[in-house]
Amino acid sequence: MSHDASSRRALLGHPLGWIASGFGSGLSPVAPGTAGSLAALLPWLVLRALPWPWFAVALVLAFALGVGVCAWAVRRLRSADPSAVVWDEFVGQWIALTPLLIRPHDYLWIFAGFILFRLFDIVKPWPVSWADRRIGGGLGVMLDDAIAGIYAAAALALALRFI
Repeated sequence: MSHDASSRRALLGHPLGWIASGFGSGLSPVAPGTAGSLAALLPWLVLRALPWPWFAVALVLAFALGVGVCAWAVRRLRSADPSAVVWDEFVGQWIALTPLLIRPHDYLWIFAGFILFRLFDIVKPWPVSWADRRIGGGLGVMLDDAIAGIYAAAALALALRFI
């Protein structure tokens, strides 16, 4: 999806917009959600070095930050869930990759987690679809991706256990 100049300025002209747009990755003209999920892998490679309790704290803080930042972007862009806003993809992707913190892995498993998150985010099984339709504002933007991340994490954990 193409983003007009005014939405680019609205996001990139403010520090909250940089965060909301995944540091500009959400402004990709093609598949901004996928671009945001891909961009989320870089900070995850740093975050995964944290001890588990600190990673969990960082995840909760990133979600809380996202609720506020996404609420700001929803108001600023006058859209319920702007495609350029991908901080929700960042947090959902980090949730999806959480099982990789407790087991040695290679980049193939990171790719699997990426694909699983995109699958659950796009298909939106219940309650992802419920959160997407029923919860508004910043919480609504964040919640459906967090739930999709939980589904992806569960699928990844099962794959890690049996493969």
